[in-house]
Amino acid sequence: MSRGHSLSIAISRDSLYGFISLIRNVSRLSLFNIPSSFGQSSYRSCEYQISNCISKSLQESTSIRYPPGFFFAKRYSMCESLGGFEKWQSVRHFSNGAVELKTDSNIVRFSFGGSSSTNGSPRKQKKVAKAKLSKKAKLNELRLYRLKAKKKKTSPNPEVRIRYSLEKAKRKEAWLIEKLRKFEVPKSVLENYDPEILTEEEKHYLKRTGEKKKNFMLLGRRGVFGGVVLNMHLHWKKHETVKVICKPCKPGQVHEYAEELARLSKGIVIDIKPNNSIIFYRGKNYVRPEVMSPSDTLSKDKALEKYKYEQSLEHTSQFIEKLEKELEDFQKHLAQFKRKKEEAALEFMVNS
Repeated sequence: MSRGHSLSIAISRDSLYGFISLIRNVSRLSLFNIPSSFGQSSYRSCEYQISNCISKSLQESTSIRYPPGFFFAKRYSMCESLGGFEKWQSVRHFSNGAVELKTDSNIVRFSFGGSSSTNGSPRKQKKVAKAKLSKKAKLNELRLYRLKAKKKKTSPNPEVRIRYSLEKAKRKEAWLIEKLRKFEVPKSVLENYDPEILTEEEKHYLKRTGEKKKNFMLLGRRGVFGGVVLNMHLHWKKHETVKVICKPCKPGQVHEYAEELARLSKGIVIDIKPNNSIIFYRGKNYVRPEVMSPSDTLSKDKALEKYKYEQSLEHTSQFIEKLEKELEDFQKHLAQFKRKKEEAALEFMVNS
């Protein structure tokens, strides 16, 4: 074994006992019977001999396979033969982690847990601390940002002012779209049901009945949510029809409301009036469900919050369209002004 050669072996808890048993097989004369008085050269030769014996035993043990439980059965007998059980009680407290054996410069070293460095000391992981800005630095950064925004907002160049407002509006639009994604509720798979076939006479009778009766409900700015479907079922408890008045309602939105309410309540749409009112019929074989408010609908508060975001998004989109049109008109005006200026300069050169 050459000087400076290092041997690194990772062994588990049971393999540690096998390693000790290999040391036990080495002649005690070569390992422990060392004279009490010897010089530095004899000490080095003895140390070299001990490391050589251990390395040879380890190389021979790589080809030997012990049956499972062999080292566990020989544990206590080995400890007693090496000096008594009391000296080896600390072995019981070893963990099942890896044990690393290194022989650097003919010196045997053990390290438990992680890997050791070249000098035998564990590696220290340096934590890079993030630089935290002080309160004054944050205020200065915010003040600089506001100053830049103010310069763009009050710039004498109209294009700079329009572009600043356009970028700000687009950022707000992206933020509103991200907020509205939180209110998207996945539609649950409803049970398939066969809609009842009504004759023209029955439809005419139900239409007149729905118009004459005074029971109605309002569908306001919140749109379709769980409370609307609940009120429809409560009306159908004593009446066959119910009138739903949509107010306010955009052009064409009443048909979307009618389709959505028919899907959630399993009712039948009898008629849609020009004044944005819908007449629903509960059906001949109507059975009131146990849960009258569907699970795939929003609550009253969340429906109002969603409406506010939708209204803000609509106004922001209109403002973006207006700014884009202004920017386009300004660029056209600027190109026309440059063209007239070039024509005037060319005409002046020709006349001169």
